[in-house]
Amino acid sequence: MREAFVERETKETKITVSVNLDGNGFSKICTPIKFLNHMLTSFATHGLVDIEISAEGDLIHHMVEDVAIVLGEAIDKALSDHVGITRFGYASAPMDCSLAIASIDQSNRPYPVIDLKLEREVIEDFPSEDIEHFLESLAFSMKANIHVKVDYGSNDHHKVEAAFKALALAFRQSVRIDTRRNTVPSSKGVI
Repeated sequence: MREAFVERETKETKITVSVNLDGNGFSKICTPIKFLNHMLTSFATHGLVDIEISAEGDLIHHMVEDVAIVLGEAIDKALSDHVGITRFGYASAPMDCSLAIASIDQSNRPYPVIDLKLEREVIEDFPSEDIEHFLESLAFSMKANIHVKVDYGSNDHHKVEAAFKALALAFRQSVRIDTRRNTVPSSKGVI
C-alpha cells in the first residue's frame, strides 16, 4: 500500500495528515474551515484516495497554507520513487453552471497554474485568495505540475467545486499504477 503520515507543528498551526493512494475515497477531514472540509472530502471521494486531516491554528490563511503543505508532503511521500505510476492525469468536471479542467504531471517539478475566475471575496467561510493559494501550495509541496482552470460558470461555489472534482479525477489518473510499467515514467530514467 502506498500510504504516508505527516505532521507539522509551528507557532501558528498544528496539522496532521494521513493518505492512502490505493484507498476507496474515505475521508475524515477536521479543520475549522467548513468549505475547505467539503472540498477535501470531494477530492478524496473522486480521487479514490483515503485522507485523514486534523488542523488547528490561529488564522485561516495559515491553516489553509499548512494543510496544503502537509497534504502535498504526504502524497509525495506515499508516491515514493514514482515507479510504475501513470504520471499524467487530465480531467474536466461540470458542477451545474460551471466547468473546470485540471491537468497534473507528477514530475517532481512543481509548478502551479490556477485560474478559477472567482468573483466573490469569500465563498462560504473560505476566502477566495486562500482557495487559489491552497492549490498553489499543494502543487509545490506535492512537487507536481498542476494546472486548474475554470472554463466558465456563474456561481463561485460551483466553480470551486468543479475545480476540486476535476483535480481529483486528474490526480486519480496520475497516481494510478500502470501494470505495463516497472520503471519510473520518464525518458530520463528519473523523476
